[in-house]
Amino acid sequence: MPAPRQISIAVIGAGGVGKCFLSQLSQLASTLSRSSSIPTYLSLILLSTSKKSVHYADYKAISDWQSELQSSSSSPLSPKDLADYLSKAPGKPILVDNTSNQSIADSYPIFLENGVSIVTPNKKAFSSTYKLWTQIFAAAANGTGTGGYIFHESSVGAGLPVISTLKDLVETGDEIRRIEGVFSGTMSFLFNSFQPTSGGGGKFSAEVKTAKEKGFTEPDPRDDLNGLDVARKLTILARLAGLKIDSPTSFPVQSLIPKELENVGSGDEFLERLPEFDDRMEELKQGAEKEGKVVRFVGAVDVVKGEAKVGLEKFDKSHPIAALKGSDNIIAFYTKRYGDNPLIIQGAGAGGEVTAMGVTADLVKVIRLLQ
Repeated sequence: MPAPRQISIAVIGAGGVGKCFLSQLSQLASTLSRSSSIPTYLSLILLSTSKKSVHYADYKAISDWQSELQSSSSSPLSPKDLADYLSKAPGKPILVDNTSNQSIADSYPIFLENGVSIVTPNKKAFSSTYKLWTQIFAAAANGTGTGGYIFHESSVGAGLPVISTLKDLVETGDEIRRIEGVFSGTMSFLFNSFQPTSGGGGKFSAEVKTAKEKGFTEPDPRDDLNGLDVARKLTILARLAGLKIDSPTSFPVQSLIPKELENVGSGDEFLERLPEFDDRMEELKQGAEKEGKVVRFVGAVDVVKGEAKVGLEKFDKSHPIAALKGSDNIIAFYTKRYGDNPLIIQGAGAGGEVTAMGVTADLVKVIRLLQ
């Protein structure tokens, strides 16, 4: 009978993705017991938000996270103190970072060097400086280091198997030539509504407002329209394909924010004034329509040329990118093996449940690696 595994789990972030993950975590123990011959004991030893934390000096498991978090008066630990706390936890420690916090991302090498494994959808860890990227994988056991493991499937495409597929292609010797797609659920929904393949669609400002009301955009829609979210995802994929991209701002990224509105005081003021500039987007739509095409917001990496870009492109109405529905993502890998017919991954690229599923799946990967 193999020795049981004891896994100590710390979770940062209890928002949309965090709550869904915690719900999935509560069912994970029974799932693991059915799929593995090795007994596994999961213990939630820390839960932290931006304002408070639940954790105990004796590493007692958290049994009712909602009530314990609500009644807690403890402040969140600093990344350094958190790494120290987890390094002394019983069994194998895993940090689940469900935030987009830059300071936590900057501390990943410290966690890994202390034997703490990490699973996360935090794009900033993998799309900030190339120096941080190299430090993370120099420390990680699934990089070139001897520390903890790190997996980040949900940093691109939520629960879609984008990163794992690209890694498989690269590690089996395929030659990645080009990556292209719609990487933002927000921008997918917005342009599928603005210019449906069937024709029509509303004014751009009205579709942005609708997207915000439906919860597809950030509280300030400018955080989506500036293109940086797509640029971060493209940076991650470009690096996995072998390009040494310095940062998400080191290649052309088209912002859809009119220059006149870049510095307005609030998101609400931005939405109020956006109709003033509808004519610009309407002209683009009508120009594409005359060519029998539609406009979509895409990211593309030309690995052969070493170039990346994010912005508006026109597509024939029969093109898979044009035919997307709702807030779906689509990512096409053009490689030597697949030739002119790319390997396409398509599906829901946003939402708490599917993003958390990707995080939970990564957690299972780490648990299986830990002996």
